[in-house]
Amino acid sequence: QAQLVESGGGLVQAGDSLRLSCAASGFTFSTYSMGWFRQAPGEEREFVAAISWHDGSTYYASAVEGRSTTSRDNGKNTVYLQMNNLKPEDTAIYYCAASNRFLGPVLRKSTNYKYWGQGIQVTVSS
Repeated sequence: QAQLVESGGGLVQAGDSLRLSCAASGFTFSTYSMGWFRQAPGEEREFVAAISWHDGSTYYASAVEGRSTTSRDNGKNTVYLQMNNLKPEDTAIYYCAASNRFLGPVLRKSTNYKYWGQGIQVTVSS
């Protein structure tokens, strides 16, 4: 049974950094691309970042590009999202997800993900 568990969220101040982790189990992690999405209150879920299983290519939403880095450790079945210079508009529930696809445009769409974590709250105060 596939499972994704996020950790590392919390309350931070604007300008701070945060690293989210997502531990995977129940599927062959190294053959799945991993994505990060977020959903703010009253908003639709939106793409944040993704890392391909195929060649480790990374993709970012324009809202976080330059401030965020996603990486993976296949030995630990874990994907990370490092976020720097956080802004109040980054406040949301963050979800990690797994996809057996690997092309960038595909990984930006939530419908192409097979497994999802339960989400973790990130709150950025001004």
